[in-house]
Amino acid sequence: VTTGQVLSLLLLFGVSHCVSAAIRYAIPEEARRGSVVGNVVADLALDLGRLPGRRLRVVSGGNKKYFGVDLTSGALLVSERIDREELCGALSPCSLSFEIVVENPLELYSGAVEIQDINDNDPVFPSSQARLEISESVAAGARFPLESAQDPDVGINSLQTYQLSANSHFALDVQTRVDGSKYAELVLEKELDREEQRELNLILTALDGGSPPRSAQVQIHIDVVDANDNVPVFNQSTYKASVRENTPSGTLVARISAYDLDDGPNGDIVYSFSSHTPAKVRELFALDSATGELRVKGQLDYEETKLYEIYLQAKDKGVVPGVAHCKVLVEVVDVNDNTPEVTVTSVYSPVPEDAAPGTVVALLSVTDLDSHDNGLVNCFISPGIPFMLSSSLKNYYTLKTKEALDREKTSEYNITITARDSGSPPLSAVKQILVQVSDVNDNTPKTSQDSYDVYVLENNVPGIPILNVSATDPDLGRNAHLSYTLLQGDPTVGHIFSINRENGTLYLLTSLDHEDQVEFSMMVQVQDSGSPPLATNVSVSVFVTDLNDNAPTVLYPHPNTTTTTYTDVVAPGTPAGHMVTKVVAVDADAGYNAWISYTLLQATDPSLFSVGLHNGEIFTARQLREDDAPQHTLVILLKDHGEPVLSASATVSISVAEMVKEVLTDLTDVAPANDPRRHVTFYLILAVILVSAAFFITMLSVGIFKCYKWRQSKELFNSSRSTLYRTPGPFHHIDAVRGGLTPPNFYHQVYLTTDSRQSDLLCKKPFTSSPLGSRQSTMRNGEPGPYHQITGTAKRLPTPAEQAQPNTDWRFSQTQRPGTSG
Repeated sequence: VTTGQVLSLLLLFGVSHCVSAAIRYAIPEEARRGSVVGNVVADLALDLGRLPGRRLRVVSGGNKKYFGVDLTSGALLVSERIDREELCGALSPCSLSFEIVVENPLELYSGAVEIQDINDNDPVFPSSQARLEISESVAAGARFPLESAQDPDVGINSLQTYQLSANSHFALDVQTRVDGSKYAELVLEKELDREEQRELNLILTALDGGSPPRSAQVQIHIDVVDANDNVPVFNQSTYKASVRENTPSGTLVARISAYDLDDGPNGDIVYSFSSHTPAKVRELFALDSATGELRVKGQLDYEETKLYEIYLQAKDKGVVPGVAHCKVLVEVVDVNDNTPEVTVTSVYSPVPEDAAPGTVVALLSVTDLDSHDNGLVNCFISPGIPFMLSSSLKNYYTLKTKEALDREKTSEYNITITARDSGSPPLSAVKQILVQVSDVNDNTPKTSQDSYDVYVLENNVPGIPILNVSATDPDLGRNAHLSYTLLQGDPTVGHIFSINRENGTLYLLTSLDHEDQVEFSMMVQVQDSGSPPLATNVSVSVFVTDLNDNAPTVLYPHPNTTTTTYTDVVAPGTPAGHMVTKVVAVDADAGYNAWISYTLLQATDPSLFSVGLHNGEIFTARQLREDDAPQHTLVILLKDHGEPVLSASATVSISVAEMVKEVLTDLTDVAPANDPRRHVTFYLILAVILVSAAFFITMLSVGIFKCYKWRQSKELFNSSRSTLYRTPGPFHHIDAVRGGLTPPNFYHQVYLTTDSRQSDLLCKKPFTSSPLGSRQSTMRNGEPGPYHQITGTAKRLPTPAEQAQPNTDWRFSQTQRPGTSG
């Protein structure tokens, strides 16, 4: 398609800075995407070199953007698949309107593209087979209407003719309706003889006018029967009626009447639609088979169809019914039943508050499907706002500023545009446009609280969220877009935690161990995207809470040593209540998880000894007698108070003797006199000693190195004045040697007494409370889902002067529970 196909000249007229013109093109339907429709830049006499700066764009009606403009060549291109039948149906010609909008200065051009039909649809019959009953008494020249084929194409590509297979009785007569569509009738040329031939099968072919033509076929089955002498006759061949498009269902349109000279069933008439009546007509109209009254059944629409041509038939009730045909022309009268439609072509928002009066804010177009005055639309906006409407082209309006704007007074305007037609009564539509006033970046992000304390269960699943740092910024747009950054004062924090820059969700990357480190401190920076950006900092403290993941550890008697080494001696006749020995154990957990209870699980004589439930002390339950066994083995079960309960066992050997020498003699007698494997045992013991020594030296070297690195980081941390807590103090009241049982970085303070219920753990806590409060979040093990917010107490950061005071302790003080020892 070239510019020679332009069907109308440009129409130029202007109001203010706008220029409008009308152009017209023609293209075939189903054109490929990217096909050239015409050179709109040349046809509109626009400067091709200035187009990139003028923001030329194409605006077409509906939900699809069918056309676009190539700014390098100025050609109007096809952007979407165009199906003429989908857009216009049977209407011809079919055209698509569009608008060309050019800015700097604003120019508006209207145009239309005629969509030319191509032969892309086959004719279609309503059914694949038709059946007729024809009496043998029917005289030559009788006509029988046949089912019509439907072809969505128009013009020469629509249905053009019908063809009938060769036969000796019937010929085909093709008729043309008022709207130009074709239908076929069978014409009897030679009378039928039922005794000669009882039935006939014919093939009806429908052809369109395409090149090559498309076709469809239907099989016509004719039953020859003895029939009536007379056929029904209508009192007129054509009926005319007119109805308004808003006529309610059930309204009488026309009453048809036919008579039959026969008597009885052969004279009783039944009215019905002819076989070639379209299905759409059957949906909109209903025919009473007894009275011949044609009534409205569906909702009529003047904008869809203005005239209906309805074909009816009258058939008697004879064995071979006679049939008569007529048509009813129903004219639809237009009423004002379509409300105007307002389409916002473009909206320029936000508008700077210093914009000059007359600044274009939006372009609008209005349409109304009704005709004449029912489709004439006027638009206006509500008074009292600093905006106005102006029109430079029919059905197109420009929304402009009328006076200076003030964002501090009003930050946005919800403008209501009312479109009203000129019908009686008039119909109106309302369209609202939101116009915002832009601002500058003058507000710092604000967090809901100054600091956060988060509690996380140890042995957590890596990658879970533990906190959402919420912040707000009263600015708009990019000035209110916040990003979250984790400031890494401690190098280890970046390997353990990460934060989502967009939503401030703090994630835990690794699994934490309460026995390794109890607390982590970090700083989160919240920064907006303004120019220049503004930021605020918030401190976050993460406390690792304890889980019962450590079973009790037996210190005495050592579980890896034979019972011979730890044999305790008690003299015969010892009274009841005498403490023989004590099982000493520790638990690396804290709090209730570290409370240990002792239970006598097995004993050589269960009635002889008992064990303290909470201190592990073994007492004589009764006085020892002479006849008691000289050797006793006790199995003590140790359980903590965690959930689930973890346990361990200890084996204690007790000898009943007056002197230690007797016990040693008895034990020597028990040992084998000659053990052939004693040399192997010696070498095994020697190997264990050497491996243990090497392991001890390695661990000592690692501990010295870690201590050196820790002291360096501590000195660096103190020099930057960012230390919030003091290092834990020395252990107190420890009644069991713990060397080699805990790692060097184990920072717990465990109070061990003779009663394990009174052992407690020192934790860190905030020094003072903030009136704003703080949210605390505890993540349980295995819960990757959303974290829980727990309201707690905010933490105040120490001032540099307070950090410099040597006697100030920023740790949690020990909480003394009832019944515990200090």
